[in-house]
Amino acid sequence: MSAFEQGDELRQDVAFRLLTNTSVTLFWRRRVLDETLERLVERGYEVTIVDASTWSSESDLHEGVASALGLPDHYGRNLDALDDCMRDVVAHEYGWDPDATGLVLVFTGYDRFAAACPRSAQAVLDIMARQSRAAALVGGRFMCLVQSDDPQIGFQDVGATPVLWNDAEWAESRRRPG
Repeated sequence: MSAFEQGDELRQDVAFRLLTNTSVTLFWRRRVLDETLERLVERGYEVTIVDASTWSSESDLHEGVASALGLPDHYGRNLDALDDCMRDVVAHEYGWDPDATGLVLVFTGYDRFAAACPRSAQAVLDIMARQSRAAALVGGRFMCLVQSDDPQIGFQDVGATPVLWNDAEWAESRRRPG
């Protein structure tokens, strides 16, 4: 999928509005989430909904995501493996139809998982934000919508990227005079 087309209708594009400031967006009211998903489906997005309300462990998270996205049998069921597999998902290797406009991964009842496993819940959202950015760099669209029954829930920033050295000077030894 190419970049969004400029024009007056761009401000009305629900996906553009969702992705403008973040690729992970919180929802409280199911009605608002349902209306948003309906509009995304109308625009050709594939929506995958994962019920996180029953997750009480990281193991539950991995089972739920693996099942919903059809992750391969070799999926390691840890956060590093999730990051690796989400990279493959956004590259259209599995998990969704490559002809779709983009992929919308929806976690419902996420507040329950966040209460049970706060570090993992934060890490998962960070993974989703990072993979959304990676998808955008190659012309793809991926976003994560998070429904919470707690209207006061909050998370730390996600998708932050460090300032890195260029490839030629990445090694400290290459940055020494001489």
